[in-house]
Amino acid sequence: MNEINAELDDRHLAVWARQGAFPIAPEGYGWLDRKGNRHYCTSLDQLSKTIREDNASVVNLVWTPDFAYCRIPEEVEALAQPIQGIRKRWATDDLADAQYRLRYFGIGLAVIIGYMAYQALRVFGEREREDGLERVEFVMKVLRDSTAVGVAMLAFLIFAFIPWYQARKKIRKTVHRGGNLAMNVPLIRFETWLDLQKAIVTWALLGIISLVFLAQVIHDGSILGFYQSVKDAGLQKDSYRGGEYWRLFTAPLLHGGLIHFVMNALGLLYLGKRLEVFASWPHVPMVFLFSAMVGGDASARIYNTTSVGASGGLMGWLGFLLVFEVLHSALVPKSAKRRLLGGLLMTALIGLVGYQFIDNAAHFGGLVAGMAYAMIVFPKSGSVMRPKMNLSDRIVGLGSLLVIAVSAFFAVTRMLQ
Repeated sequence: MNEINAELDDRHLAVWARQGAFPIAPEGYGWLDRKGNRHYCTSLDQLSKTIREDNASVVNLVWTPDFAYCRIPEEVEALAQPIQGIRKRWATDDLADAQYRLRYFGIGLAVIIGYMAYQALRVFGEREREDGLERVEFVMKVLRDSTAVGVAMLAFLIFAFIPWYQARKKIRKTVHRGGNLAMNVPLIRFETWLDLQKAIVTWALLGIISLVFLAQVIHDGSILGFYQSVKDAGLQKDSYRGGEYWRLFTAPLLHGGLIHFVMNALGLLYLGKRLEVFASWPHVPMVFLFSAMVGGDASARIYNTTSVGASGGLMGWLGFLLVFEVLHSALVPKSAKRRLLGGLLMTALIGLVGYQFIDNAAHFGGLVAGMAYAMIVFPKSGSVMRPKMNLSDRIVGLGSLLVIAVSAFFAVTRMLQ
């Protein structure tokens, strides 16, 4: 009876914050791994030792005899010391790994810049000019327009600088500031709960995009970069303006290479699941399709180069979530909203550095489209209940998913012609 009353009392909380958000606790002590497998412990000391030695971060939830449901370890007062110790160790290891990558990616970037500058000085010398200011301006122009330098800077930013910056933030929270566990509980609980939710439509959309990527690999005979498939079904601006409007639907399902695909796939899984769990599944394909179309059209109005990639749709999801979670502030912890804003700032920084290769117009167009969609479809609410979907949502959602699937099929057939 007490457990029932407790569940009734926390109905004013968002679903992830309720006592019953996680599975019912078995008897005794133990923990759940990320696949949901149970691991029993004979005592609290053994559970503490497991957490203290959890270098691979396999402990997801724990249970104790004094609570009816599983919890994150940070919510168990007796586990405060071991969880604090392991989080400090994780943060320290992450920073050490990030510093290693920062050093070697930095050396690689410096070598490429130095080589390109040397080549530019050789060309300048052949022109028999002696003006020092002109020499500097010429070298800077060569570096600015160099594809090799642009790619190296983008790789340095994505794989070295951003991980190093995030590791520094984590180390400040966990080591220098003492890592207040109580402050971190809402975010950790939210992320843990979200990770356990099913997102069938998000995975279906990833499956569609993955099949198109596989078709690109087979068609082009490569995995690192594509040319022919991009030409066949990408957003070629002249062809689009000339009446081939179908490219607006096929281009978001193609990618420029393996790295491009992997980065978009990771963003798709996180943003898509978050949208599907809180706004309901029909809006996953609806927002993606609408944002990708707006982003593609914006790109066609500004750039002449061929565009591919799901980034316009993903930026639409990001814009949607930024607005939706402000309008429905009771659904998500504030710290989780700040992560979305941080993701937007990181995307802007990547777009600034990689302006030669990244379609910023498509990104911005998709972002604005997603934000507008959220403002129009989901009015402001203080409720902790997730919005319910109706029959029209299901019909339009299924229709949007069908359009995406047909577009993928058409893109593949264009490659086979």
